[in-house]
This record gives sequence, C-alpha cells and structure tokens, in this order.
Amino acid sequence: MRLFVGVRVSVATANALAACAELLARRARDAFPESSVPGVAPKWVAPASYHVTLKFLGATRDDAVGAVRDALAAACAGVAPFRFRTARLGAFASLERATVVWAGVEDGTALGELAKRLDTRLAVLGFAPETRAYHAHVTLARLREPKPVRELVLPVAEQSFAETRVDGVTLFDSTGKDYRELARIAFRAPESRTAVVAADPGDDTDDGWPRR
Repeated sequence: MRLFVGVRVSVATANALAACAELLARRARDAFPESSVPGVAPKWVAPASYHVTLKFLGATRDDAVGAVRDALAAACAGVAPFRFRTARLGAFASLERATVVWAGVEDGTALGELAKRLDTRLAVLGFAPETRAYHAHVTLARLREPKPVRELVLPVAEQSFAETRVDGVTLFDSTGKDYRELARIAFRAPESRTAVVAADPGDDTDDGWPRR
C-alpha cells in the first residue's frame, strides 16, 4: 500500500475552499484555453478530499500497518485538540512555474509539532525522516505541466477561509484511484489509551504533497 497521515479540514473550510477553487477554475479556463484539452487540464481536488498532510509514508507492506497504527497512537498520546485556520493561496514550486495550487494555514505551529512527533515515531519503523521544512497546506489543484499562475492566483490570494478543529489523525491508503481511510487515531490524555477506530473504506482523499 501507499500510505500517508493527515487531517481532513472542517466542512465549513471545505465549502469555502470549494467556492474559491470554482472561481480559480473559471479563471484558469480563460487564462489557459488549452486546458480544455483532455490530459492537459488541471486536476482539481474534490472538496470532500481536502486535507492537510502530516507525514507521507509511501510504499508500505500490509503486515506493517499494525505497527504504523501503534506508532501513530504513541505519537498522539498526550496531544491536546487544537484549531487552525486555512488562509491565503500559493503554488509549488512557485507562482511562475506552478504544478500545485494550494491554500495555506495561519500559524501552523501545532500542525508542525504534530508532524515532528509522527516523524520521530515512524522513523523507528524505518520510514525516512522528513528533510524538508514542514509547510502545512491544502492542495486545491495539480497542473500537468509547470505554468505561470501569478495573475490567476494573486487577485484572490489573501482570502481567509474557516477554522478546523483537530482531535486526531487519519491513516490513508492512496494505492488506488480512490484513496481510503484505514484508521482514525484520536488524541488522548497521557493516562488514557489512544483510540484506534477503523474507518469507512469507501472514503477517499488526496495526498497533498507538492511535486518537485
């Protein structure tokens, strides 16, 4: 399986981002007429799949999933629920050569600290520690080829969307076309056992990592 760990955004955030993405899609059709050609058009992420990625694991054996869940539970022990607000738009690798359009996160300190905890626990299992600086974001679209999107994004870049409450993390499998939730790991006080809840395998998401 191809795994990653993340948190979904709130319904209010997803709705606000979807409205913005619809506007961007209309502007993109005007800016890039060739984008209507199959195979060239930007791939817009479905609102139900909006999320923030915390740790990308990559190819993982089925028999290692239990150990991964245990590591996530250990990393989440003692973490208190927190909130973050999604705001502003940007692009990877840059606005001049974009392959990903994203919405950022205001003060992503708590998400960054959680990502570090996950990284440390999962490194014990042999998953490579992350070398890039963590940049919390929600992927809105992927472009097939690098394109300049400054004029597309800047007029709406300073928007603020809505808050998301985080009370746990989710383990996703992105092997197939539709990504699946394998487990949800809730935050718990140190003296409590962290709950691991099997997820509905029909849910899907997007891995959210920038293409370099």
